[in-house]
Amino acid sequence: MSTTLEPNDVRLFSGRSHPGLAADIANYLNIPLDPARYSRFSNDNLYVQLGVPVRGRTVFLVQSLIAPVSDNLIELMMMLDIARSAAAREIHAVIPYFSYARSDKKDAPRISITARLIADLLKTAGATHVLTMTLHSPQVHGFFGMPTDPLTSRPLFVKHFRERELNPNETIVVAPDLGRAKPTARFAAELGLHVATADKQRISDTEVVIRGLVGKQVKGFRHAMIYDDEIATGGSVVELSKLLIANGIQELTVICTHGLFSGRALERLSAIPQITEIVTTDTVPIPPEKRLPNMTVLSVAPVFGEAIYRNYMHESLSGLFAYAED
Repeated sequence: MSTTLEPNDVRLFSGRSHPGLAADIANYLNIPLDPARYSRFSNDNLYVQLGVPVRGRTVFLVQSLIAPVSDNLIELMMMLDIARSAAAREIHAVIPYFSYARSDKKDAPRISITARLIADLLKTAGATHVLTMTLHSPQVHGFFGMPTDPLTSRPLFVKHFRERELNPNETIVVAPDLGRAKPTARFAAELGLHVATADKQRISDTEVVIRGLVGKQVKGFRHAMIYDDEIATGGSVVELSKLLIANGIQELTVICTHGLFSGRALERLSAIPQITEIVTTDTVPIPPEKRLPNMTVLSVAPVFGEAIYRNYMHESLSGLFAYAED
């Protein structure tokens, strides 16, 4: 950044879901992380108070929608409402992990398209702009009724692996399903690698079936890199790993933006000796006890920090945007 933000004009607050990331973003921007107070009333209602004035200022509120998702969502909406009622000039919701992006369609009777509902609620609560990262489904971007920038973690992964000088005759990048084919192809192209796509059918939230590969086959390659948007229970990665190993892959690298690693996910991944590295980001906080020896966690603070800076300075976000080709 050629200049710094004016600390008295910009307010950056963190909800309780990921204060560490918010502090790193503040450090990148060279501005303070402003205080906020949180508590509960005796009837379990949440209480939130922003600790400094926001009138006439540009406000950024950082909150990932991780467990407990409902509490963190209500907390974010309360912060948005506070900033609006206190006459903030602009109110930016910074949501590194938007979990409801998985609820993007009506695929059963009498269910909610919850991603659209949450987008509407954020606008109603006071958000004038949303910054997020790697939505599970690109169509969710269209659910928001205010300017929304889905950022990408791809440059972080490209930088991490470009230093390896991977051999395109030995390494192939694999998308776990057709929905991830385009972002996987962009990632593979930047590293000069071939790409393949799995044909996946989701049976339930925890069960998937991999029926084969579409397009480029993996036979003849020694190393496969599985490129996904998020890993929750690990079901997709485990089933795809089995298929790749059966097709002669000797070494696996697992890459994902949002590393939830819920339930027995890490145990299941650890049971596959061919997985030599897991690379993820800190859109979701990963405590030390959940970090495997072969796990690398890349910080997204520079990406969000740069996006915040460019938004404030009315500059283009080219290169940070999830669907950018450059």
